[in-house]
Amino acid sequence: MMGIPDFLVALVICLLITQYLKSLWKSRQYPSGPILLPFIGSLWKVGLKLRPDSLLKIAKSHGDVFTLWIAHIPVVVLSGFEAVKDALVGNSEALSGRPMFPFFKVLGNEKGIMFSNGETWWQQRHFGQAILQKLVLEKKDLEHQIGEEGRQLVETFAHEKGEPIDPSLHILHSVSKMICAAAFGHPFPIEDKALHELTEHINTITKSGCSAGVMLYNMFPSLMKYIPGPHKKAISSCEFIRSFIRKEVENHKKNGPPHERQGFVDFYLAQLKKEKTDFTSTFDEDNLVQSVADFFIAGTDPTAATLSWALLFMVAHPDIQAKVQDELDNGLESFKVVCYDDRKKLPYTRAVLNEIQRFSNVKLFGLPKLSTESVNIGGNLIPKETLVVTDLCSVLLDPAKWETPQKFNPNHFLDKDGKFIIRDEFLPFGAGERACLGKQFARTQLFIFFACLLKVFTFRLPEGVKDVNTEPATGCLVHPHPYKICAIPR
Repeated sequence: MMGIPDFLVALVICLLITQYLKSLWKSRQYPSGPILLPFIGSLWKVGLKLRPDSLLKIAKSHGDVFTLWIAHIPVVVLSGFEAVKDALVGNSEALSGRPMFPFFKVLGNEKGIMFSNGETWWQQRHFGQAILQKLVLEKKDLEHQIGEEGRQLVETFAHEKGEPIDPSLHILHSVSKMICAAAFGHPFPIEDKALHELTEHINTITKSGCSAGVMLYNMFPSLMKYIPGPHKKAISSCEFIRSFIRKEVENHKKNGPPHERQGFVDFYLAQLKKEKTDFTSTFDEDNLVQSVADFFIAGTDPTAATLSWALLFMVAHPDIQAKVQDELDNGLESFKVVCYDDRKKLPYTRAVLNEIQRFSNVKLFGLPKLSTESVNIGGNLIPKETLVVTDLCSVLLDPAKWETPQKFNPNHFLDKDGKFIIRDEFLPFGAGERACLGKQFARTQLFIFFACLLKVFTFRLPEGVKDVNTEPATGCLVHPHPYKICAIPR
């Protein structure tokens, strides 16, 4: 006779087998992919460590559109330029949804831009896009502040007098300051304690995003909210960031724009007054706070990581560094503040920056999307409400599109006469409705900071260090491993 423990074990086994058989039956309506196994789905094919080319290798066996199963949840992966372009450009609206994982709800409260859907997302995104464009392209004050911060960054490096330094924290603080300038109309002083705390909390969120704790939180939110781990630190960091922003919003409501400078918050508060009687409007202070939080979370670490890669690649390729410096010497006036328009006179520097973004590819996939309707990509039907991941790395390393995809090569962005060329395959910020909102802002910072530093310093390895480690430290973002370099005044 079967006892109660034996019965419970048998029941659990039966339920798991039933779930597995349901998944097998369900898989018939999705694009094919690696074999689906009980409990783990098809994650066995990815391996224990996610690398930039992990999904690209699977695509070689299963095609540019394939399905990975995370336990019993299907995720359609789009690989290679043609499939990703078809999705993000040709079917942008159909793939504009955002899945509402429990952790995404913590990060965004279904407000703001990154973690919202429907009318809220549409109104907040289009307003945010318009204001960022105004701040970056039309109002030159923000660009001037970035130039001044470039000078401050140079002074910070110069203070080290050529001794070995880890540049990442200095870069991170400068990028945070500029997002403060865009959001609030003024940067915080680099020594400001609140700025340092803000940067630390942003870092906590980006580092925790792919942790096991966050994955378990998405599976068992009711249980995991009582268990300590990286997810708890990330939740606390979200609360800090929103509290920080609310205090700034209150200051702007009481005092107006500081020093008569206008940032995103001031434009948003003006819009709130305009739409006070519009009951269909999604404009409110919660969406304002979350939109600014999205700017910090999405804009700080990717830009800082790219600049950290930039300096590391210059050390790894001293011949390329010297060529950039020669062009900067000939193309920029000695005492002039660097501006974004200077890039037009600097095709090689511009090509090097694009190649840094292509080769480092700090965002492997971007945030997952949700199909809002059934969509056909490359002859593969993706059902409505399916999780979709675009493998941006496969685009930036696509051997069909790049002459030497696995090699750092600025000539990818130069024609035979040395003129800069725009490549459709260059998609580090994504494309379509869910493309990075602050890409122009990020480009401006990358160019100005990079040009300021390379004009003044030559970057080298510390004495006694012979090897440059350009292997990526892969997580939700791709960072270089911690390193130290010497900024030698020229």
